[in-house]
Amino acid sequence: MTRHHGPGSAGEVATRMAGAAQDWLYSLDADQLLAAVGPPPGIGGVAGAERTHWYYTPTDHGGLTFHRQRPAQHRLVMRLLASGLSEAGYTTVATVLGLENVLDRVEGFSVNWSRERTRDPGLYYLRVFGEPGGAQPWGWRFGGHHVSLNYLVMDGRVVATTPSFLGADPAASPFLGGASLRPLGAAEDLARELVRSLHPELAARAVLLPRAPNDIVSGNSAAIDDRILKRRELWRPGHHIPDRPEEPATGLDGTDRQTLSLAPPPKGVPGAEFDAAQRELLRALLATYLDRVPDGISPSPRYADPAALDAVHLAWAGSTTAGEPHYYRLHGPRLLVEWTNVHRGGNHAHAVWRDPETDFGGDVLAAHHAAHHAR
Repeated sequence: MTRHHGPGSAGEVATRMAGAAQDWLYSLDADQLLAAVGPPPGIGGVAGAERTHWYYTPTDHGGLTFHRQRPAQHRLVMRLLASGLSEAGYTTVATVLGLENVLDRVEGFSVNWSRERTRDPGLYYLRVFGEPGGAQPWGWRFGGHHVSLNYLVMDGRVVATTPSFLGADPAASPFLGGASLRPLGAAEDLARELVRSLHPELAARAVLLPRAPNDIVSGNSAAIDDRILKRRELWRPGHHIPDRPEEPATGLDGTDRQTLSLAPPPKGVPGAEFDAAQRELLRALLATYLDRVPDGISPSPRYADPAALDAVHLAWAGSTTAGEPHYYRLHGPRLLVEWTNVHRGGNHAHAVWRDPETDFGGDVLAAHHAAHHAR
């Protein structure tokens, strides 16, 4: 049966994705396909584990790298990225890829992790899971340093867009004429404006700790839980393991770690206690994450409902002074946003958007499996 989708719908986005993914796969030779294609999305086992192993560090993300592709194939990769991103989201991702060259200069072109180039804009990986446009679920993942994009398509519609991770190192870089490149700047500035606008009593509840964690609390967990992730877990085994691999990735333990726990109920101050101007700031801040993807698959319209906005909690840790290390989260039903800007003196940002109920489309896949594969 032919499906008809309105402009910008989840179905139209899925159609564009399938066409872009098919064109990329058709361009690959047999050796490239071995790295480019993963098992169809499934529940548990190899199919589930590989697709939900994700990273945002400069490690092996699994898939075919730019280095192993011709320029025409690079272009097809970028076309697939564009199908899953808004115009602003695509521009931001493209900028993050280019920041590897800026970071290399910041570090004096000297970092050596026993590979030909450590800060490498060619070391981004794409893998397609299953058959694009087919009758069965399929998906794709693009990732490398400071980027992880994950999509699932079922029944001709995009049903999952998270985890969605973007980072920037440096978070701010100088341009000629005194201007500054800040690809994630709005996500920082709006959050700081919001927390600094709170009445002292609300601010005292929103700021959970005077120091910020070293990284996002959820890390690269496959499912959001409250397990303490070790630094080594942020890297694929055998690729590159940082010093002090058994330390908590956040650098927090004991009472401080418990204070920033992700266990329900959400911590901080709910949107229900914000005034009208603060609620508009909260909506704008949410949009810097949720509008990474096209309108047809973004949950942004959900927060036009006052009740949905009421349930979003803002929590902060660290300084509220610009340029100093800090962390914040937005946490509520079907939403977890985390941000850190701690390292390099507050000039290295991590920003992740997750859906605790359906990261990787797990709930949708489970329902599909129950409906079509149960004995």
